[in-house]
Amino acid sequence: MTMAVRIHETGGPEVLKYENIAVPAPGPGEALVRHRAIGVNFIDTYHRSGLYKLDRLPAVIGMEGAGVVEVVGQGVKFVKPGDRVAYASPPPGSYSEARVMRADRLMVLPKGISDEMAAGMMLKGMTAQYLLRRTHRVTKGTPILIHAAAGGMGLLLCQWAKHLGALVIGTAGSEEKAALARAHGCDHPILYKEQDVAAEVREITKGQGVEVVYDGVGRDTFERSIEALSLLGHLVLYGQASGPVPPFDLSRLSAKSLTVSRPVLFHYTASRRDLEKSAKELFAVVESGAVKIEINHRYALKDAAQAHRDLESRRTTGSSILIP
Repeated sequence: MTMAVRIHETGGPEVLKYENIAVPAPGPGEALVRHRAIGVNFIDTYHRSGLYKLDRLPAVIGMEGAGVVEVVGQGVKFVKPGDRVAYASPPPGSYSEARVMRADRLMVLPKGISDEMAAGMMLKGMTAQYLLRRTHRVTKGTPILIHAAAGGMGLLLCQWAKHLGALVIGTAGSEEKAALARAHGCDHPILYKEQDVAAEVREITKGQGVEVVYDGVGRDTFERSIEALSLLGHLVLYGQASGPVPPFDLSRLSAKSLTVSRPVLFHYTASRRDLEKSAKELFAVVESGAVKIEINHRYALKDAAQAHRDLESRRTTGSSILIP
């Protein structure tokens, strides 16, 4: 038996229950991981609320964790007992002291990456990797807009994009968050509650707009994102923290020949080859110091409900983790 946070029904943070569960022995191709730190992400709130449907209830939620391999099943070749590993992968189940995972979803951590860093960066960091390097390839001078620039995802995107030489514009909800974004590579923070985002973007880009918008907010920012884009611009909608975007008339995109993407990390890391490429590129930029992982909020595993309340109320910056 082990302690875990499980839901028996979908709803608000109050449905998260800290309780004992049974953990099976790893089968062929699987490994038992003892968690040392667990990542908290918006996708966890989607599973908890029912926005993203789970296969069955009750269920342990959570998609990201770091820890030590205790036991492996038959045929495992990627990890061995004693390895420090991390993952950001379905199925949900990371809100637990220990769990069984497919071994081919685990990445062995280099010495320069701590367990807490790994738990706070795998999902967001590999998301940043595919957004900037594959969904829309950012290069020197590319003008971009990042919504929620002071959040965990935003800080990673700002730093990595700046490392690539982009012109980084970001939105933030307060002067404090704007300063945080600026300190992490955002050239032009915009206070979206006080300023017209599209107008500010046009001024910064001399009337052109940005080549790409990275939007993890969704409903509340979608229109601003469309307005901020240049001709042939690309809106990358990778999340919906404020809720799903309402039905949209695609013919509106023809005004500037825009494109819209709705990418998902787990499709970009579906193969072992792509997972290794993404994770290793992330490890390299973090170990080089170009991207720093800010673990600004730590909670005991039993306090997962409070972590969700803080995340959904936008009281957090950087990454949040649970400690078993």
